[in-house]
Amino acid sequence: QVQLVESGGGLVQAGGSLRLSCAASGSIFSINVMGWYRQAPGKQRELVAAISSGGSTNYADPVKGRFTISRDNAETTVYLQMNSLKPEDTAVYYCNADIEVAAGYVAVWGQGTLVTVSS
Repeated sequence: QVQLVESGGGLVQAGGSLRLSCAASGSIFSINVMGWYRQAPGKQRELVAAISSGGSTNYADPVKGRFTISRDNAETTVYLQMNSLKPEDTAVYYCNADIEVAAGYVAVWGQGTLVTVSS
């Protein structure tokens, strides 16, 4: 049994900041890549940022220079610091992780947290 629990979403004005958190728990052997995806109404879910167990990061072009992904020292929690938010950042943000369990690696998704950026 594994799960990801997200927090930190909310309503913010354009130009403001939010910090999302995602904590993994359960019968976990290890965690490889953790990341954040987002999905706006009527659109495909897209990768926002990802971070490996070695600390390598990747960002989608629209968020480069504005968002920062990080992990805690235990590598069980991933964060997304979002600065200079724009209305087009409005979406449900989902945490994702490649988690090693007894049967092998599985992709686990959080429940999603809504980020709304007003004009």
